[in-house]
Amino acid sequence: MTSKIANFNRYIFLRSFHVTNIPPCYNCSNIIKRKLHLDLQRVRIRERAQLRQQPVFATVSARTMSTLEQKSDFIFRQLLEYKSFTYTYLLADLESKEAILIDPVIETVDRDAKLVTDLGLKLVYGVNTHVHADHITGTGKLKEKFPDCKSVISKDGNAKADIQLKEGDKIKFGNFELEARSTPGHTDGCMSYVWHEKGMVFTGDAVLIRGCGRTDFQQGDSGRLYDSVHKKIFSLPSHFFMYPAHDYTGQTVSTVGEEKQFNPRLTKSKEAFVKIMQELNLPYPKQIDKALPANLLCGIQPS
Repeated sequence: MTSKIANFNRYIFLRSFHVTNIPPCYNCSNIIKRKLHLDLQRVRIRERAQLRQQPVFATVSARTMSTLEQKSDFIFRQLLEYKSFTYTYLLADLESKEAILIDPVIETVDRDAKLVTDLGLKLVYGVNTHVHADHITGTGKLKEKFPDCKSVISKDGNAKADIQLKEGDKIKFGNFELEARSTPGHTDGCMSYVWHEKGMVFTGDAVLIRGCGRTDFQQGDSGRLYDSVHKKIFSLPSHFFMYPAHDYTGQTVSTVGEEKQFNPRLTKSKEAFVKIMQELNLPYPKQIDKALPANLLCGIQPS
């Protein structure tokens, strides 16, 4: 009896490692074997059913992206300015070394400039997704550090810049380009930038992770924002990575598919979305009186 129990325990141990071709010398009861086999089959069936019910979303981490870069032809960095929780994005072509910065912040210009220099890159554009109200853009200061760098913003934002974009314009750096898509609603001049080759979209404040930008000031229009997002961003492939200008919960990236399914505001009807936005009652932005005049002048504070 002791020998049979030992053999049975050994059988259970091996089955835990999915070893199915156990020699018959272990002398396990055929009835017990059959029951364990059926139990295992039921577990596998349940697992497959759960996987079929769950949507498959693309996920990425900083380590994963770094590994991808080592095997590819581009550089991507997501950088945080922690006071306004603003993300700045560095994109570069490894062959030409041409690079752009999206939504740089004046307080972190030195950090960004050092990274560009350390990586041996040539900064060609400082790009803004819109005229920000919660921080001063770093594009003006970057132009001082990199004389060949040009500032870029939507023409509808009525802000000073070297290049003023309209719908469908391209921002080229090396072998790559971003497509400018006008996504007004948070402000008149909001632009989202699509990197089709790498399956990424930089949405500014139009779409945040499980949220969106406010619409109660600075030419905000909830209905217009809803239409912009659904027509210009949610129309992209579901697997595209979505990178916002801000996040206040510690998240770094989403996908178009995730936001189409889980965004608590933008999954509602247009009428319900407008009502939600009207009832937010958000506080007055702390830096707006200082940031707006400066950002209309490419981040150079008027004297």
